[in-house]
Amino acid sequence: MSPKNLQEVLDANGGDAVDLLRNSQIGSYIYPVVPADFTNWIKEQKAWRDTAVLYDQSHHMDNLFLKGSDAIKLIEATAINSVANFPVDRAKQYVPTTASGHVIGDGILFREAEDEYVYVGRAPAANWLIYHGETGGYSNLDITVDRRSPSRPYGHAVSRQYYRFQIQGPNAWAVIEKLNGGPVEQLKFFNMSTMTIDGTTVRTLRHGMAGAPGLEIWGPYADHDRIRDAIVEAGAEFGLLPVGSRAYPSNTLESGWIPSPLPAIYTGEEERGYREWLPADGYEATGTLAGSFVGESIEDYYLTPWELGYGSFVKFDHDFIGRDALEKIDPATQRRKVTLAWDAEDVTKIFASLFDVDGESYKFFDLPLANYGSANYDSVIDADGTVVGFSMFTGYSANERRALSLATVNPDVPEGAEIRVVWGEPNGGTKKASVEPHKQIEVRAVVSPVPYSVVARETYAGGWRTGYKH
Repeated sequence: MSPKNLQEVLDANGGDAVDLLRNSQIGSYIYPVVPADFTNWIKEQKAWRDTAVLYDQSHHMDNLFLKGSDAIKLIEATAINSVANFPVDRAKQYVPTTASGHVIGDGILFREAEDEYVYVGRAPAANWLIYHGETGGYSNLDITVDRRSPSRPYGHAVSRQYYRFQIQGPNAWAVIEKLNGGPVEQLKFFNMSTMTIDGTTVRTLRHGMAGAPGLEIWGPYADHDRIRDAIVEAGAEFGLLPVGSRAYPSNTLESGWIPSPLPAIYTGEEERGYREWLPADGYEATGTLAGSFVGESIEDYYLTPWELGYGSFVKFDHDFIGRDALEKIDPATQRRKVTLAWDAEDVTKIFASLFDVDGESYKFFDLPLANYGSANYDSVIDADGTVVGFSMFTGYSANERRALSLATVNPDVPEGAEIRVVWGEPNGGTKKASVEPHKQIEVRAVVSPVPYSVVARETYAGGWRTGYKH
């Protein structure tokens, strides 16, 4: 009999979640529907630094709608963040943890009305909210979910409840005011308001990147094409470029957000009911675990909020799942998030192997994003070969002209240190659909600040990251 839920999938695999996920056959993680390129990915990367860009975020994230007076109770019970200051027309990053204090995922919560919230992000945190909303005894709570568009729609029409765009870059505000037909108030970061585009009132979220204010914009999906065309037309004189799905996820290499840690739900008796609720064909059961690090247990991949840069979010002014475990952690002992700047000579060796007809082939480094799994864990080692962290999101920035990765490293690894990233999987690679036969290579890299971009470090509000929803 086929497994009916994640727990049964794990049981059928002898409980070995590492083997299950490292050899998943689901294929590459795809950003759906949006064309790969509108111009080319280098031009599009440079535009978010030099002029302006339009990101189409309408398809690759779940939208979860929470309504009722108990919605805020559910959020408070599952978030490490405080909700003491969460008024209407404000957004907040949402980070849930398991009972052991390990991160499940993250996303953004928009408070659109008094008792109406929308979570936007990847499936793990959405699933956690749905499960606890259904099983937590909340009597005044309505939850509906609008799942991400299919990765491979094969020509079928795709529709969502909302379109969602971002206008970003140094010229973004000029584009925004042209669209509005006049000045638009520059609200505080993560505050919400409205503006007018093509005669239609749209909702907005104050955002920003590349040292200038920008907006996230959303409304009914039926208006998608008309609103998008109006933005592109208005932005032409300011150098605005629409960004394709190839370049889009690479913006986080400069801004510093790690998009897809492994959800820490595969073990723990407290989470058994959740695993029995999760489907056998869902994200958690079919996702791919990629990279050179091979843990003895799936728990070797679990991460605390501090390891992902969320330590400042942890507030003990409310009761939430994972609070007891997090209160026992000394933040000074935790790994910290950094950027790794890869050595150009070593990266060149990876590309050169493509043309060496007699030599070894190294794992293909795709451009501009080199990830080949849903969650990526490459070993970061010191001079003695000891693992001192994980490299978790890897690619290339044309703005920095460097290969970069986002990583979490031991607290005693100083900024400026040279470490090595083990690129490629052992023993020629796993059986994943996204892996070809290859040989591992150690790549030198320098431990650098996060965000890596000087502009991002000096201008992002509170160190928060842009391009958050991959």
